[in-house]
Amino acid sequence: MSPRHAAQLDAIFAALADPTRRAILTMLLEDDMAVTDVAEPFEMSLAAISKHLSILADAGLISQEKHGRVKWCKLEPHALRDATTWIQGFGQFEPLDLDAFERFLETELSLPPED
Repeated sequence: MSPRHAAQLDAIFAALADPTRRAILTMLLEDDMAVTDVAEPFEMSLAAISKHLSILADAGLISQEKHGRVKWCKLEPHALRDATTWIQGFGQFEPLDLDAFERFLETELSLPPED
């Protein structure tokens, strides 16, 4: 894995580590939202929400675009692809069936040795 790719994964996982940012991403699954609309359900300042949005944007998980006086936030679902691929890499290993392995050993050990 290249250092650039590793840094991007680090940024994504750091952004996802915060429950407020995960809640924001869930909200943006529904539709694009203005920053003020994103901030509405949270009991924190607009500056704090803006900081969370900045972290999400830096990780590439959202994009922000200004239309007139309103700043809009949009989910960038493709940004999770690298993280998803990395996580799925751990699912490629089948769990070891110890009972089947034990049966195999019993069968192998009970056979007469080959000449």
